[in-house]
Amino acid sequence: MRNQYLLALLSAFLLWLGWPPVPYSSPILLIAFLPLLIAVENIIRNQTYIKKGKKIFFTAGLTAVLWNTASIYWVYNSISAVMPWYIAIFISLIPFLLGSLLMALAFRLYYQMRKKTSIILSLFGLMAFWISYEYLHQSWDLAFPWMTLGNGFSNFHQLIQWYEFTGVYGGTVWIWLSNILIFLLYLNKKEMNILAKPRTIIIMLALLLLIPSSYSVIRYMTYEEHINPSQIVTVQPNIDPFGKFGHISPEEQLQTLMQLSKSVAKPNTEFFIWPETALSQRGDFDEEDFRSTSTFDSLINFLNDYKNGNVLSGIESYRLYNDKRTNTAREVGPNLYKDNFNAATLVDVSSKLQFYHKSKLVPGVEQMPFGTAINFLKPLFSAFGGTTGGYGKQDKPSVFYSQSGIGAAPVICYESIWGNYVAQYIQQGAQFIAIITNDGWWGNTSGKDQHLDYAKLRAIENRRWVARSANTGISGFINQRGDIIQKTDWWVPAALTQEINLSEELTIYTKNGDILAYLGLLGALLATLTFFKKSKTSNFIK
Repeated sequence: MRNQYLLALLSAFLLWLGWPPVPYSSPILLIAFLPLLIAVENIIRNQTYIKKGKKIFFTAGLTAVLWNTASIYWVYNSISAVMPWYIAIFISLIPFLLGSLLMALAFRLYYQMRKKTSIILSLFGLMAFWISYEYLHQSWDLAFPWMTLGNGFSNFHQLIQWYEFTGVYGGTVWIWLSNILIFLLYLNKKEMNILAKPRTIIIMLALLLLIPSSYSVIRYMTYEEHINPSQIVTVQPNIDPFGKFGHISPEEQLQTLMQLSKSVAKPNTEFFIWPETALSQRGDFDEEDFRSTSTFDSLINFLNDYKNGNVLSGIESYRLYNDKRTNTAREVGPNLYKDNFNAATLVDVSSKLQFYHKSKLVPGVEQMPFGTAINFLKPLFSAFGGTTGGYGKQDKPSVFYSQSGIGAAPVICYESIWGNYVAQYIQQGAQFIAIITNDGWWGNTSGKDQHLDYAKLRAIENRRWVARSANTGISGFINQRGDIIQKTDWWVPAALTQEINLSEELTIYTKNGDILAYLGLLGALLATLTFFKKSKTSNFIK
């Protein structure tokens, strides 16, 4: 077993090396699973091993845990910033171990399928099981799709311009098909598999690698944006998140935002993008009463210098109800309930005021996973900050519209890693994507760089510009090809201005979403039907 664990370690290293933010390393992912597949095959074929399914699960789990932890070690930083370290360690286990558990389970199901059918069918079953894990991990209350395989190509976006058709699941399929074909070549060389001739496999592999990448490079080199300009400012105030709700007053924070905005603004600036929770005060803002606040008056005075100006900003807000109309509303008085929101708002000089409530909430930190089923744990979370584990949300995205009719997608932090969710904004008419975030909780780690890289995928999938405002950065602009046109440095106050091109065209991915994920789910369902077949030992050498 020692050799098998060494092979598992090699796969973990290759997966980590190919993962963002290491630039241009993602092609390594096309071979990264090969050592693990060999290790699993060695376990299957070893006649002396018992409990092979358990050994395969732990071997694949070793790869998954090391790869996940090495790539997203920064998660602990963000959680420990808002709650005690012992609670943060517990919650950090969700992304560190839960995703790894599901990855290892895909290999365990692959072994179960191998006992019933051929290697080739089982390998396609493995790919379907993996896709099913990725879809589950973006859909349930413990969602954390950060490690979806297709995200890995965000560090080499010139190769995946075809994401405008498939989204990130196209990358997952590409990686698995490449690894499977190379693994079949290995089996042929070792004379372990006679179902496909090496020449046939080589041709298939060459086509698999050359066709998508060639199309992508050509598309990248020839892509032209339709001219539809809009002047945008994005601001990085660099307000220490540990001081934001402490020694730095809300008035000081607002002045910083306005001064930075004015330093680069032009008379025709149409949007000022400010980061997550940029507008705050002790006790948060009542959305029904926001117009009567001094903050709102300051925003209107600021916008008077910009004829078509709009402020799109993060805001800590709440709503009051006379009944418990949502699961997250808490009783704060007799017949009085309160919902707190991590929200965004659009302010202009008209009487119109728009709010969006973050929907994709961080498990444990912003929402109680499976809250209805485990209500008994809510007192534990309320002990750490009141709203911890209990933010309200809205069920689907909504677009902010300026007075001139420009549609902006207000995407708050964590939401930007959901391709299908961001696509829903575009379906509703968003002409550019505004990502507002606060990456300062993570510290100067690779988390902030990965988060920026993933934004490039949203630009390609929907062919929309991305304006990104991060409180403690990195902020910047990304064009419709996924190129970072401007970006700020880490931990410096800054503001950038850019003329972007608005777009109204819908890509195939925007229209259809994650079709490949649904096909993967169907494939996994069909694969499980083989579990009911009678076992045939001879299938282990097919």
